[in-house]
Amino acid sequence: MLPLAQILKGRGATVSGSDRSRDQGRTPEKFAALERQGFALFPQDGSGITSKDQILVASAAVEDTVPEMVRARELGCIRMTRAELLSILFNTSGAGIAIGGTSGKSTVTGMLGWIMHKAGRDPTIMNGAVMKNFVTPERPYASAVVGGQSIFVSEVDESDGSIALYRPAVAVLLNVSLDHKSMDELRALFADFLGRSRVAAINADDAEALALLPHANDVITFGIEQERAQIGIVPGSIADGPVRQAALVVDRHDGSEHALMLALPGRHNLSNALAAIAGAAAAGVPVNVAVAALGEFKGLARRFDILGTSPGGVTVIDDFGHNPEKCAATLRTLKSHPGRVIAFFQPHGYGPLRQMGDELAETFARELGPDDVTIMCDPVYFGGTVDRSEGSERIVDLIAKAGGTAEYIPTREDCATRIAAIAQPGDRVVVMGARDDTLTRFAGDLLTRIA
Repeated sequence: MLPLAQILKGRGATVSGSDRSRDQGRTPEKFAALERQGFALFPQDGSGITSKDQILVASAAVEDTVPEMVRARELGCIRMTRAELLSILFNTSGAGIAIGGTSGKSTVTGMLGWIMHKAGRDPTIMNGAVMKNFVTPERPYASAVVGGQSIFVSEVDESDGSIALYRPAVAVLLNVSLDHKSMDELRALFADFLGRSRVAAINADDAEALALLPHANDVITFGIEQERAQIGIVPGSIADGPVRQAALVVDRHDGSEHALMLALPGRHNLSNALAAIAGAAAAGVPVNVAVAALGEFKGLARRFDILGTSPGGVTVIDDFGHNPEKCAATLRTLKSHPGRVIAFFQPHGYGPLRQMGDELAETFARELGPDDVTIMCDPVYFGGTVDRSEGSERIVDLIAKAGGTAEYIPTREDCATRIAAIAQPGDRVVVMGARDDTLTRFAGDLLTRIA
């Protein structure tokens, strides 16, 4: 909601709002920054709704029983979902560039937005994460960039089906894997997504994504492993380290090669870079310009975000991993270099845990070794009517049955105590989870505690 509010305000709208996290005292620094930018913030008690001329925009997490929703209904206010409003802004821009897929959307959106910015295209960018390249003292939470109305770069969400609302000039499809919906539902959503675009950039390394290629009108393929991908990597050219990597990007349209330096580790981030380069090419930006821009890309907050290393040699990483594919990408990046991994995981809800719990357990058991440890607390819960009968203890039990080492500790505070007690020189502690901005503070506090 925050980046959408920033874009609206940047275009002249009067924007106010509420958030139950603010009422609960979570991340007060974020809400203070919003107030400094001129947003009026209200308790979530209905007091912000005073006129039928207001338009109420609510995220999918807000129930109809929330006082604002009740008051807006009483006054007859126009009501819109977050996705409906975003799709209107996107579809009425000169050219919308939409990034879809189960994993990697925010990173590729940040990369593509930065490429378009460096190419002088003055993009408006809507992201689900803070883009470090655009952070300023005045805008510390730069999850949006308010540019012109010609180019609109945005991630689009399949989890609630709202991806069906967008009509992109360029559609980027990263991958198709289990998350909030069944595979059959996802295939149908992404096939229609490609069919509505003028040109698509498709990941040729992902079998599910590649299988949807016939639904696209015009295509640029990208991939590391697939030798027929139009935007690819010269075999044998990858040099990777714990915090950065380099490779030769080949444009097979003309055979040209371009040296890419990327300040992000992990094979998945190299794939993300190719996606951004291919998406930019589909929008008319030369490959050499895109590759050069990515050399200056700083990454996103909470995407393998290395917070620091203690004097004793324990490194703490803040990460958004929350579904099987995202968690696997982060864990593989960590395991590609020496050192034990302590993976703290806070599930991002009871519903998602039921949907993908078995796959999550399999991921942690498969990707981590016998010396590594997974520690899980209870799922994040901000209130509401969700069924909380099935929690993290079941997942820990499944990990153990699959041969992994895992511990269930209900509270985060007790998890921190346990991690600080067992952390040893050379360990990497990764804090994983979504939908809870306080995880970054938890990770920072954990680093201080270990130090």
